[in-house]
Amino acid sequence: MNSPRPSSASPLRIVIVAPDSLLADGSDTRAFTEAERSRTLRIGLLENGYNIVAVLPADVFLPDRLAQIAPDMIIVDAESQARDTLEHVVMATREARRPIVLFTEDEDTSHVGAAIAAGVTAYVVAGMAPDRVKPVLEVALARFQHEEGLRRELADARTELSDRKVIDRAKGILIRQHGLTEQDAYARLRKTAMDKGLRLAEVAQRLIDVSDLLA
Repeated sequence: MNSPRPSSASPLRIVIVAPDSLLADGSDTRAFTEAERSRTLRIGLLENGYNIVAVLPADVFLPDRLAQIAPDMIIVDAESQARDTLEHVVMATREARRPIVLFTEDEDTSHVGAAIAAGVTAYVVAGMAPDRVKPVLEVALARFQHEEGLRRELADARTELSDRKVIDRAKGILIRQHGLTEQDAYARLRKTAMDKGLRLAEVAQRLIDVSDLLA
């Protein structure tokens, strides 16, 4: 996955996900108000130098479209009921995580916690003036990058622990079968890994697989 670029680089490439109802025709007061809020948000993005590369509906084609565009950030420009839209966006970014910022008119914040837990980076309720858009997005991007760093550290720690268990098991096999010391067993695994250009854990797992097959 390509990580979103820092704010000091070229303008962030933003995809806006919004329902068709935000394209108001003026006949419905609520819809017109939401459309004006949506228009203000987009003006704020453009005035602050952001690059809006696409405006997409939250439909079944969203994952493929986001994969093709590979934006730096996704803004969910939602009407009063944002849950369905959020579900589509979160599902669409599950394999390639991106910062997700939700702008909504829904003042019922009872589901904010669930939205954040699902992967929403920032949750903004109405009333966003254009000059406040940039600080919100910069904080959201910084938070996303920090969380991704922690996520990678956790994944690395889990991989290291798993590798250590596999290597220890492989050493035990060599010790039992060849009467080696633990140090010699490790040295043999390490030499094999270097000779074959493989990770130590990969060599250990192959040894375990062969041992299990012959058991």
